[in-house]
Amino acid sequence: MRTLPALFCIAASALSAQAPARQTEADAYTRYELLAPGSAKFRIIYEVTATTAGAIHYFNPIRKGSIATDESVSDRATGKPLAFDVVGAAEARAGGIPGRDTTQTYIRVTLSRPVPVDGGEARVLILKTYEDTTSYFRRGDTIVFTRPLGIKRNAVVLPRGYELVSSTFPAQVLQEPDGRVGISFWNETPSEAAVTMRAVPVREIAAATSSVAARLDERAHQNRKITYYLRAPETGAFDLYHDYTESRPGTSFYINEVRAGSSVSNPRARNLDTGEELKFEILKGDAITRANLGVRNVTPQSEIVVFRFPPVVAGTSTRLRMYETYTDTARYKVVNGELIWDRSFGRPANSVVLPPGWMLTNSSIPATVSAQADGRVRLDFINPRPDEIAVLITARRRAL
Repeated sequence: MRTLPALFCIAASALSAQAPARQTEADAYTRYELLAPGSAKFRIIYEVTATTAGAIHYFNPIRKGSIATDESVSDRATGKPLAFDVVGAAEARAGGIPGRDTTQTYIRVTLSRPVPVDGGEARVLILKTYEDTTSYFRRGDTIVFTRPLGIKRNAVVLPRGYELVSSTFPAQVLQEPDGRVGISFWNETPSEAAVTMRAVPVREIAAATSSVAARLDERAHQNRKITYYLRAPETGAFDLYHDYTESRPGTSFYINEVRAGSSVSNPRARNLDTGEELKFEILKGDAITRANLGVRNVTPQSEIVVFRFPPVVAGTSTRLRMYETYTDTARYKVVNGELIWDRSFGRPANSVVLPPGWMLTNSSIPATVSAQADGRVRLDFINPRPDEIAVLITARRRAL
C-alpha cells in the first residue's frame, strides 16, 4: 500500500508533467509609427523571438485600453505569413503564459515549425494598429506620445511634418529616408521606460540623404550579441558564442576575423531558425587572399573563421549562432592571483561569465550582475551608444 506522501509525490509529478512549459522569448524590439495627429492611432511593428523548446505557439498580449486592428503576422526567417487568432487568458495559460487576469486577451501565433529543442528559436514579426487616446493625443498644436514601455528596445517615428521638441528618455534621433523623424532608444534599466515625447508642426523639409549617413545607425534595432565563458585564467582561454542575423540577399557566409594576439579553436555554428549545423573553415595568411572573400589588409599572421550557409533569399533572413574558443593571454590572464579581463566590446549586448570559484572584485563599466544556477558570476553589459566600451574586470578566487 502506498503511503500518503508517496501518493502526493505521484500526483505532483503527474501535474508537473501536464503543465505547459512557460513561454520564453528574446530580442524583442518595438517600432511605433504615429499616424495622423488627432487620430490616436499608431502602427506597431513588433519583432520577437520565441525560445521555448518545442513550442508551437507564441502569445502576444493585447494592451488594455487599446483597440487593435489591421493585425498580420509573419515568419521573419522565411517572410511567409503565419496563422494567428485572438484568444483569452485560459488558452494563454494552457500555452505557458502565467497570470491570474481572466480578462486579458492575446494574439496567438501558430509557428511555422516547433522551436528547435537544442538551442533553436522562432523569429516572429507582428504588425498591428492601436487606437489609444491615453497614449497618443494632441494638445493644441503639440502632439504627445506617452506610454510606459516594458520592451527594452524601442523606436517612435513622428508623423511627417513634425519635429521633436522633448523626450523624457535619452534616445537617438534619426531621420527616416522619407523625411520623418525617428526617436530610438535602448532601456538599460530593469524597470519600464516612462516615455513621454512631444512634437510640433514644422514646415516640411524634403527628404534627403545626410552627408554623414554612414555614421548613423539605429543602435536599438541591432540584435548582435556575444557571451564569453571564461576558462581558468592561467590558460588565457575562453569559450564564446555570437548571435547574428543576416538579411542581405545572396549572402552565404559570415567572416569572423581573429584579433591580433588571439588564436581560435573549436569553431562550430548553427542556423537558429532550423537547428541545423553549418559548415566552417579556418583560413590563414595567403589562404584568405586566395579565397577572395573581400577581407582587407591581410598579413601572414591574419586568421579568419568562415561560416557558410545557403544564400539568403530576398525577403528572408538567417539567424546564426557561432561558437568558438579563443586564447588571448594579453587580454585575459592572472597576475599575482588576480584574474584580469581587459577587452573592448563593440556590440550592443555582451556578457561575461567568470570561471567557477571566482568572485567579482571590479568592473570598470556598469553591468547587471547575476549568479548562474552553477554558481558562476555573470555580468551583462548593454552599450546603447555606437562606440566601443573598454571593459576591465578583475576577480579573486573564493576561499575554500
